[in-house]
Amino acid sequence: MPGLGDATRGRILFGGDYNPEQWPEETWPEDVRLMKDAGVNSVTLGVFSWAKLEPRPGAREFGWLDRLMDLMHENGVGVVLATPTSSPPPWMGRLHPETLPVAEDGRIEWWGGRQHFSHSSAVYRRYAAAITEDLAARYGGHPALTMWHINNEYCTYDWGDESAAAFRRWLQDRYGTLDALNTAWGTAFWSQGYGDWYEILPPRLPHYMRNPTQVLDFKRFTSDALLECYLAERDIVRRHSPHLPVTTNFMPMWVGQDAWRWAQEEDVVSVDIYPDPRDPLGAQQGALIQDMTRSQARGPWMLMEQAAGPVNWRGVNHPKPRGLNRLWSLQAVARGADAVCYFQWRQSRQGAEKFHSGMVSHAGEQGRTFQEVKQLGAELAAISGEVTDSHTPNDIAVLHDWHAWWGGAQDGRLSSEVDYPQVVRTWHRALWEAHLATDFAHPEHDLSAYRLVVVPQLYLLTDAAIDNLLAYVRGGGTLVCGFLTGVADEDDRVRPGGMDARLRELFGLGTLHEWWPLDAGETIEVEGFQGHLWSEELEADGADEVTPYKGGELDGLPAVLRKGRAWYVSTLPEPEALRHLLARIGADAGVRPVLDALPAGVEAVRRGELLFVLNHGSDPVTVQVPGVHRDLLTGAVVMDEVSLGRYGVAVLKP
Repeated sequence: MPGLGDATRGRILFGGDYNPEQWPEETWPEDVRLMKDAGVNSVTLGVFSWAKLEPRPGAREFGWLDRLMDLMHENGVGVVLATPTSSPPPWMGRLHPETLPVAEDGRIEWWGGRQHFSHSSAVYRRYAAAITEDLAARYGGHPALTMWHINNEYCTYDWGDESAAAFRRWLQDRYGTLDALNTAWGTAFWSQGYGDWYEILPPRLPHYMRNPTQVLDFKRFTSDALLECYLAERDIVRRHSPHLPVTTNFMPMWVGQDAWRWAQEEDVVSVDIYPDPRDPLGAQQGALIQDMTRSQARGPWMLMEQAAGPVNWRGVNHPKPRGLNRLWSLQAVARGADAVCYFQWRQSRQGAEKFHSGMVSHAGEQGRTFQEVKQLGAELAAISGEVTDSHTPNDIAVLHDWHAWWGGAQDGRLSSEVDYPQVVRTWHRALWEAHLATDFAHPEHDLSAYRLVVVPQLYLLTDAAIDNLLAYVRGGGTLVCGFLTGVADEDDRVRPGGMDARLRELFGLGTLHEWWPLDAGETIEVEGFQGHLWSEELEADGADEVTPYKGGELDGLPAVLRKGRAWYVSTLPEPEALRHLLARIGADAGVRPVLDALPAGVEAVRRGELLFVLNHGSDPVTVQVPGVHRDLLTGAVVMDEVSLGRYGVAVLKP
């Protein structure tokens, strides 16, 4: 199958969403001039163009797109051509209201925004297939075309009747019989037993709490239903252009898609990343999504969208300070991106996103944003030949699973303060600040290549996943798990003892008497540090090392246990303590930082033979880099140390 390399062709793709239908055609030559000035070699066309391509049912208006495709080709700019199916035209909702999604309280979600489609609607799918078929037939062989982009940021939920029928079919495929479904859902509770498939609905708004396994299965179904939409369009464009890769863009750690499963169906894994420039840990949030996306791709990946300046959807939308866009873009390249793209090329003058930045801002080509984009384009071109297609595996895997996230997020959980993405981010932050490079993995993946496997939290684990963790430790690996892991099976059925018995044996843990969640801002004393968010009333049984709680109800009971190479942490240590703990465990497992003694705020990342050194601080720093290197960004020879200014970056080749 084709891959990202078939689109990059030895270059880092640089560009973004181009929406020329928002502008008079006289603007297009000016856009091309500025693109060439900025080193843009790739644009995405057609993402939100359905109403222009099909202004009436069955009509086709391709002339404008013909001229654009030819214009891009004549000027050496490749096209990632999108199917426009994420935003149906108003006529579809008017003529076919059954294509509109229904909210959980029964409200129809109308046109006038975007993503207003029911993933289960046969009519929507028929129109989506038809426009995709005609686009693929017309442009599949066009010389400008380098990649297909299906839909955009799949994120639609639907609780309507057509979705309900599709949900029932999905459940019949999963369970086979109503008896099996009733057992899996525990419908003996609250008199919920189903005697006919037609009694089953999506988990619509109830009088009181929903059945948590019904909710879990609905989330699984929704991910699968959206995937069916993607696959239908992917297969159409593949038939017309089997030599070109196909992608769709993930939102960063979006709750609605099982991205491990989706990534298996993509030729190119792509993602949109929008850290807050005012977030002091924005760089770490970017690193987390980059690590996760690279791991899903198992190699180079595509940064489909980022902002050159402010976004428009936060309460206060701050611009990026001078140099930050360059820094975060090169951070993505360091972590495996072979494409650095933006939403969007030219900042819109109208519509809901007119205050969302573009590569060409409202200030025009003299504005700071475009001048910084020009610099970045030149630098990416300079390093392209040295970096594309390279990949560096790491010694640490952080385990993450959407099903565990979905299961743990139920209404009746023990603490609404426990937010799964934030727990994952906290553990990844500890590794990032310890300068320990990480991959992400699914709990059922082959983990044998990793020296250390870290589980921030996996509330729900299948038997296969538990067996995989046990085999990993038996094979010589080191495992460290956070609290509330292994509590439930795949049907969200609590395992006897509150944690799977095999895991309790692995960690040297006897009885788990009670979970003791902590209030917001509350802490608990542990020997050597403070814990936050959570604690547990445990007994040790066979542990080789125990760190106890101090004071209160849990005084003297184990907070952290180790048995052999398996660790269990029953609270959330404060950041510095978690960093030291993971650094210690990593060192014992033979994991080393990329560089020793890095100054605060400095990140070092290896990609292939290149060493990226990134200063995320506002003060100049000097970094010790043993040996002789050449900085590919400046051409300077670096001997044993490199100086970086505010938001400075060096790309060093031995």
